[in-house]
Amino acid sequence: MNPRAIACALTFAVCSTAFAAAHAQDASNNAQAADLGPNLENYDYPWPVSHFEIDEPQGKVSMAYMDIAPTDDIRNAPVAVLLHGKNFCGAYWQDTAQALADNGYRVIVPDQIGFCKSDKPAAYSYSFHHLAANTQALLASLDIDNATIIGHSMGGMLAMRYALMYPDTIEQLVLVDPIGLEDWKAKGVPYRGMNAWYAREMKKDYAAIKSYQVKSYYDGEWNDDYAEWAKMLAGMYTGSEADKSKVAWAQAATYDMVYTQPVFYEFEQIDVPTTLMIGTRDRTALGSDLVSDELAAELGDYPALGREAVARMPNAELVTFEGIGHLPPIESPELFKQALFDALKTPRSESDSE
Repeated sequence: MNPRAIACALTFAVCSTAFAAAHAQDASNNAQAADLGPNLENYDYPWPVSHFEIDEPQGKVSMAYMDIAPTDDIRNAPVAVLLHGKNFCGAYWQDTAQALADNGYRVIVPDQIGFCKSDKPAAYSYSFHHLAANTQALLASLDIDNATIIGHSMGGMLAMRYALMYPDTIEQLVLVDPIGLEDWKAKGVPYRGMNAWYAREMKKDYAAIKSYQVKSYYDGEWNDDYAEWAKMLAGMYTGSEADKSKVAWAQAATYDMVYTQPVFYEFEQIDVPTTLMIGTRDRTALGSDLVSDELAAELGDYPALGREAVARMPNAELVTFEGIGHLPPIESPELFKQALFDALKTPRSESDSE
């Protein structure tokens, strides 16, 4: 074989190998995102799921939730409500919920309307006020008058709105890396709009979800514990086009909600006892992909944002997790639970500390 033929053969072999590797990676990504259904019909939560029916002008909508009894049957047990983040579902609170139950809490874990096992109506008022009102209606239906509200990421932003609307119902507020500690619009992030959000969501798959979370949530690190929750989210986008469109529209609407409804200007009015927990490596910032590299580098400075927020809240304290990103309960669960129970002034049970 002449040198030119050998070069061509080698080039073909290299390209074929690269193509095969890329194809295998694509197949691996697809394989890791099983079709879980647009309402996670094919995914089992760690505790039984109930549904709260809410009357709306277009008909009833169903809000899924878990109601977890304390491990020891405690009469009049204190209640903790766990509010999920934008790209997560109630199930990722499993470890935290179990620890709270082991320490005498009744734990309520809702999926907000538009998310996970709850309904995703297209014609709906997706607002923090509406989601907070839904949550309050759920708790009232369960005869719960007072609770500790624990919110992560978007759930932290919702928890702050809830505290502003229903301060007399809150024992304590715990905010875990909440988004909304800055006003992205005021800092120069342009409005993306529903059509653009929807188009972006329709392209979402496991690979895209993982890539975003590696960069924004975990500061470049990744492991199987993180992958489980990315696969759960991706599983809602893996079915038919109609099912994917249903999920994508609700997600687009709630992205628009997060951008257009800041709670940033009302921190001074949040006067319930509040603990703000911040991972120092967290750099989550909505729309950072729409701005210059220079501006993107200034957004999502959680250590600074945490200090500024606590200084403005009348009754707040700051807890930081050095070297942790956007998800302390997942990245460092034991460290997070110790800090949580310190904040709640609740001794941890022996079973939970083992």
